[in-house]
Amino acid sequence: MERKKRQQAWLHATIMGASGMILKLKRTPGIYLVGFMGSGKSTVGRALADDLGWTFHDLDEEIERREGTTISEIFDTHGEATFRQAETAALRELVRSVEGGRPQVISLGGGAFLSDENRELVSNNGVTVWLDCSLHTVERRIASFAHRPLARDPARLKELFEARRPGYGLADYRIEIEDDDALATVARILALPLF
Repeated sequence: MERKKRQQAWLHATIMGASGMILKLKRTPGIYLVGFMGSGKSTVGRALADDLGWTFHDLDEEIERREGTTISEIFDTHGEATFRQAETAALRELVRSVEGGRPQVISLGGGAFLSDENRELVSNNGVTVWLDCSLHTVERRIASFAHRPLARDPARLKELFEARRPGYGLADYRIEIEDDDALATVARILALPLF
């Protein structure tokens, strides 16, 4: 029932035109979710795209599709610099689609938004939303994920978490993640002054 109400509110805002969606989002209909690994970007992104009737893309999945291998393999075999180049190339491809007017919700990998080039690319082509999750929650969520190359060392994970927060703070909006309820997070995003 709650989802139906959100969809009706979004539809009403869309029909209302200029008083609905902000101009930036009308011109380039992209919502980019940023934040640390384990913050729920993919789960929330899928649910948000579903609510909006938009297409969803997970940047990490796009990289793996384009490269024909896993992110862990890219890191282990070629290093982080090669991964970051592949990340930017995949992001450019997705943004071209947004520039063409195809509405999309895109979840970025944990480090993607920290690149000046990537940040400028997404900031100029839609709206960025930081899913701000506590380190405790991140650790709990990724504890069983061996495929996270940067999460293998707990001390390094904490250092990385703290180092990345100022970069995420450059997003257009911040949503504090209070629990594991993806639909509640989607509702908070839909309540932003975007629509």
